Amino acid sequence: MTQANSTDKSLESWIWDAACSIRGAKDAPKYKEFILPLIFTKRLCDVFDDELNRIAKEVGSRAKAFKLVKHDKKLVRFFLPLEPKNPDEPVWSVIRTLSDKIGEKLTTHLRAIADANTLLKGIIDRVDFNATTHGQRDIDDDRLSNLIEAISAKRLGLNDVEPDIIGRSYEYLIRKFAENSGKSAGEFYTPAEVGLVMARIMDAEPGMDIYDPCCGSAGLLIKCELVLQEKMSLRSRKTFAPAKLYGQESEPGTWAMANMNMIIHDMEGEIQIGDTFRKPKFRQGNRLQTFERVVANPMWNQTEFKEKDYDADELDRFPKGAGYPGGKADWGWIQHILASLKPKARAAVVLDTGAASRGSGNANTNKEKDVRRWFVEQDLIEGVIYLPENLFYNTTAPGIILVLNRAKPKERKDKLFLLNASREFVKGDPKNYLPDDAIARIAETFTAWKEMEKYSRIVTRDEIAKNDFNISPSRYIHTGEADEYRPIAEIVEELEVLEEEARETDTALKSILRKLGVGA
Repeated sequence: MTQANSTDKSLESWIWDAACSIRGAKDAPKYKEFILPLIFTKRLCDVFDDELNRIAKEVGSRAKAFKLVKHDKKLVRFFLPLEPKNPDEPVWSVIRTLSDKIGEKLTTHLRAIADANTLLKGIIDRVDFNATTHGQRDIDDDRLSNLIEAISAKRLGLNDVEPDIIGRSYEYLIRKFAENSGKSAGEFYTPAEVGLVMARIMDAEPGMDIYDPCCGSAGLLIKCELVLQEKMSLRSRKTFAPAKLYGQESEPGTWAMANMNMIIHDMEGEIQIGDTFRKPKFRQGNRLQTFERVVANPMWNQTEFKEKDYDADELDRFPKGAGYPGGKADWGWIQHILASLKPKARAAVVLDTGAASRGSGNANTNKEKDVRRWFVEQDLIEGVIYLPENLFYNTTAPGIILVLNRAKPKERKDKLFLLNASREFVKGDPKNYLPDDAIARIAETFTAWKEMEKYSRIVTRDEIAKNDFNISPSRYIHTGEADEYRPIAEIVEELEVLEEEARETDTALKSILRKLGVGA
């Protein structure tokens, strides 16, 4: 986690304490589907109050403001059909004063808000606060009442907290859930500091379209827009076109979280729901829609996609020259991302370290290595960043950031920039993190293609070929004596590949022997 100011920390502490009010830190992640929509609704209520107060100053009273807004809902960004008996009371008080059938009534209120706002459909109305499992309430009214009261402790209006601060605090809560949720959490959460490195390297300009094919909670898209805002403020540009954000997510709960996260950051984008690999939603006719920037952290080493899934593709995502990447989908995702790039576009993708080296150095052919070779020979890879270990929530493995570039400058042709950031971390509990100075150093060094001893190197395509198309920075940059030994994660990956190849060879040999009538 990067350093935050005291206001951020205060809000982060409150938001986590509110989450823990149900049954403590250990059980909080189990209730994230209840907690996140409620905090989101509190923000909507407080902002709606601020908008009502602004109108009331012009028309004379909150009662008149309510009537005016009911008549013309375009006066506010989101219209909330919650009206206290006393119009001077906060809108949130309608929820805070619930005393019986809390789960049932709360569900009804949130569904009414969604019905009144097309943008919120399927986002805050998908949770049933009155749901039961085997006859027992998933969250009973007592715990729900405690949660509502804890959330009531802070005001989240326009004058109380900036969108970026509430957004960061909301992401902090998502991160805390990831820390406590175990393996599956990594499917929807990329550490904020990794997202910042990617966003700074992507360096989007106003109005650019940015896409994430597996967007999770939309953190990578949000980071790109935040970095753009930061850059424009340094240029003293108060008005500029925001980036156009596009994402697709397969998991309905995570899709809803992505939409809430975007709105709470005061950003707009288009988040589609569905399986990108099999049915990408962003299309132009019978081709993929293309973008100026792509950022992604697809689930690592997916094995459910088979050769028939690649063959069935009708969108020219998987070039015949590149080939089928074998049993793991990492390079399949890279092919989808390449097909989603405009002619002069760039992408930053987080992958397992094994994707950079599997198959290299082995005598037998390897499908994954063949696809990697194709990308190198087509000069599509700008560079690779080797990350520290234990940053991600679903693994202790280090991970890499692969940067694609469809239009490398002439002086960078047939070269890759490799950066070994394996030591750029601060030890954390339960996960390590990149401090602010490391984020800046990685992004600045990569952008400048600046060679630094034991840190970064420019490597020619010929040298990559001599190393059998291993593009892992750890193969070319040793950070110290200990690094003369290759990372265990890479060795394990290669042993798995060798075992698989040995099994295939054994099966083929047995088949030949049977045909010759030798053996059993």
